[in-house]
Amino acid sequence: MTRFFKLLWLPLVCVIELYAPAARGAELDDAAAAAARTQALKVYKDQVAPFMANYCTACHSGNKQKGGVTFQSVLKNPDSPSFLLLWKRAATQINTHEMPPEGEKQPTDKERKAVTEWVAGIKRLSRKDPGVFVIRRLNRVEYGNTLRDLFGVDPQIARELPDEVFGAGFTNSLSPTLMDQYLAVANDVLSRVVASPGSPPTAMQQKLFGPDLAPGADRKAAARKVARSIARQAYRRPASEGEVDVLVRVYALAADQGKSHAESLRLMVKAVLVSPQFLFITPGPAAQSPTGGGDIVPLDDYQLASRLSYLLWATMPDAELSALADAGKLRDPKVLAAQAKRLIADPRSRAFFDGFGAQWLGVDKLAGKAFDTEKFPQMTAALRSAMYDEARLMFESILRDNKSLGSFIESDYTFLNGTLAPLYGMQAKVRGPEMRKVTLTDANRGGILTMPGVLATSSFPNRTSAVNRGVWVLEQVLGEHVPPPPANVPPLEKQDKKKVATLTLRQRTELHRVNPACANCHKVLDPIGFGLENFDAIGRWRDRDESGGPIDATGELPGNRHFKTPAELKRIIAGRKADFSRNLTSKMMAYALCRQLEGYDDVVIDQLADTIAGDGYRMQTLVVGVVTSYPFMHRRVNIQQEASRAK
Repeated sequence: MTRFFKLLWLPLVCVIELYAPAARGAELDDAAAAAARTQALKVYKDQVAPFMANYCTACHSGNKQKGGVTFQSVLKNPDSPSFLLLWKRAATQINTHEMPPEGEKQPTDKERKAVTEWVAGIKRLSRKDPGVFVIRRLNRVEYGNTLRDLFGVDPQIARELPDEVFGAGFTNSLSPTLMDQYLAVANDVLSRVVASPGSPPTAMQQKLFGPDLAPGADRKAAARKVARSIARQAYRRPASEGEVDVLVRVYALAADQGKSHAESLRLMVKAVLVSPQFLFITPGPAAQSPTGGGDIVPLDDYQLASRLSYLLWATMPDAELSALADAGKLRDPKVLAAQAKRLIADPRSRAFFDGFGAQWLGVDKLAGKAFDTEKFPQMTAALRSAMYDEARLMFESILRDNKSLGSFIESDYTFLNGTLAPLYGMQAKVRGPEMRKVTLTDANRGGILTMPGVLATSSFPNRTSAVNRGVWVLEQVLGEHVPPPPANVPPLEKQDKKKVATLTLRQRTELHRVNPACANCHKVLDPIGFGLENFDAIGRWRDRDESGGPIDATGELPGNRHFKTPAELKRIIAGRKADFSRNLTSKMMAYALCRQLEGYDDVVIDQLADTIAGDGYRMQTLVVGVVTSYPFMHRRVNIQQEASRAK
């Protein structure tokens, strides 16, 4: 039977090659775009290039790459979409006066404005491009959930599969060992849903295979009917005749060896469960294009159904989504938006937090994070679970109740149980293991910045880290890029103990700012971290730090914005709602597309940010905006390349 499983897997190589990233298409060539590009390049030559030469290239070109940033290649092709993200980050730092650093020659406000306006304009000249479709394997959770919805088995049946490698995409390769694991899971599933020979058929078996065959019935015809039905569900689209042929040949292999109809169908279903069509999420066939070259095509309705379902539910499309795909109605943005809201309202949308929200907040690392058991004996499995559930329930309440994104930063409620309540000093009010919604009266509490699970993941095992917390707020909340620290900066533990013996943790941290290479970043991130120092490494309120020194939570952020308490810091961060909204939109879009954002994506994010702001920053407006966006509903292909490979 090995040869038939090899036959079944032959399409995998074709699938990976067929949808490999195609070359980027030609730039816009209409007269208006050409004129705009010419003007943009003139402005670059007259204003931006001199600015870069005067203030930037001494530290960020050639052999000098301070902060890991270089403009060496950018300056040769400044309007390339590949460099939009770098230009955007540079413009942000120039506009906020973070660059050039203190002590260096400073540009005038007029010069700064010219650069930031040029960057804002050049990205709109990008070709309208949804990017490539990233082919990916179902991750462990998605695989288990899909088996549950197909066969009614416990999704934990897939628990032995390895964790996936997340990043710009997902793991596409399958080692022999992993293939053996998939075969083992398939055997386990079938042993539960298909009766052994001589035993009465199970209810699921009757649902899958239909009634017993009448004497003299055409077995292969019956097998073909079953193959087409099962493949429609498992492949999340109608199977092609060629795909059905392969499955029927697997059936025939068993039947020719004297196996019963049910046993032969069992082998055929096993073939489905280890097929690339089941294990991988791929785009539908490309639409025909009159140009025959690199082009943009819409995703078909079946792929949209899968993309939406796996995004919000981490499982296959349900009957309603499948029916809409069959009817060709899902590409209507209004229908797609309505389906997104339906999926959000369903309890299965918990998967959206487990997949996206937990990674964004960092609480997916809570279970495995090490803590000093002598200092923090409270960090039991039960407390870690409660911390995770607090973040999840807050995320879900904002999503399902369609609250403003500002609720993530400032909120007068949270979710606690008897295990987590002591960290809030509310053990007298909240008891028992059940998580429940509670009102908060302390303005220093509420929102993700002061949530114990978030504070814990950004701490060290034995103490807090103002730097880690500052970086987390800048990158995960405000969307600012923080470069890695220089390699020669010693951690606090390696500072001269005699010199720092009388210093508080804040004062020891501030010593980093004496180093010019560190000062520019730390002047922004340190105050944020210091503003959260009233919370210890597991999120409890305190008035003194680990060294016994008094907590100084005061600080100043760019724009002469001062704060003295966590509540005042939160208020300042909440005032940057547009930055937070854009950042969360970018992260959600990247998660939905399973790739890093680039080029035209930045224009799409700008448009979505305006739409979200215009609707009061509502959470569902963000999600619906992502799933009805141009990149979510389209893909870039090379039609000639795909046509030749499909032959």
